[in-house]
Amino acid sequence: MDNIEQILNWYLTAGVDEICADTPCDALKPAVPPQNNVSSNSAAVPTANVARQAVSDLSQINVVACKNAEEICQKAQTLDDLRAMTEDFDGCSLKFSANSTVFGYGNPQAEVMLIGEAPGADEDRLGEPFVGRSGHLLDKMLAAIELKREDCYITNILPWRPPGNRTPTSEEVAVCLPFLKRQIELIKPKIIFILGRSAANALLDNADSISSLRGHFIDYTSAQGTVIPTLSSFHPAYLLRTASQKSKSWADLLRLKHKLSEL
Repeated sequence: MDNIEQILNWYLTAGVDEICADTPCDALKPAVPPQNNVSSNSAAVPTANVARQAVSDLSQINVVACKNAEEICQKAQTLDDLRAMTEDFDGCSLKFSANSTVFGYGNPQAEVMLIGEAPGADEDRLGEPFVGRSGHLLDKMLAAIELKREDCYITNILPWRPPGNRTPTSEEVAVCLPFLKRQIELIKPKIIFILGRSAANALLDNADSISSLRGHFIDYTSAQGTVIPTLSSFHPAYLLRTASQKSKSWADLLRLKHKLSEL
């Protein structure tokens, strides 16, 4: 890698978003007191400035990528346009470690839009959201309230799988969010059902726990001014690990069904 931008993108892919110093150090060695051999007339160059500059470069790349994403998304007039633009977008480093761009799936005129966090291994392999074990559970959850996968539109905050299913960084979420918001604008769902805390925090722009978010509707306002009632609940993957929470998820599904009947 002979290009500084490629190197910085490689660090972002690895999850590095902060630099502590400009030179490596051995933390196991005893600290050596600094030698004060600089004359009073010499101008010392603080290494901290170098580190701050490197962090600033990373931040600037992300700012530019976010702006490009927003501009690109506004040009999309259909979901097919947006899918092609997402697949061509190179502003998120996750794309270079993923096998597939996992765009949304389902009915483009759906009344219910379901949003998760990011693709998993099965989704990355097949290129479709919610197709693994959590996807099968989601199908059963929808069937319990007389909905089919084909009746809904299903997508994620991120269209690319983070390496090792790690939690995406705030920078990665910020770059990908315009593509999700444009999907919402094009589909115009009556209700948004968010699966999991990370997805809820990203779309609703808060840091609340899923326990405090679930159980009631929160309005989401699109860039076009459309107000959409949004209900958050547990992610199916979490329910597979924590079966004791399924009763709460069932209560949320009933709320979703009742709200849909009112609209």
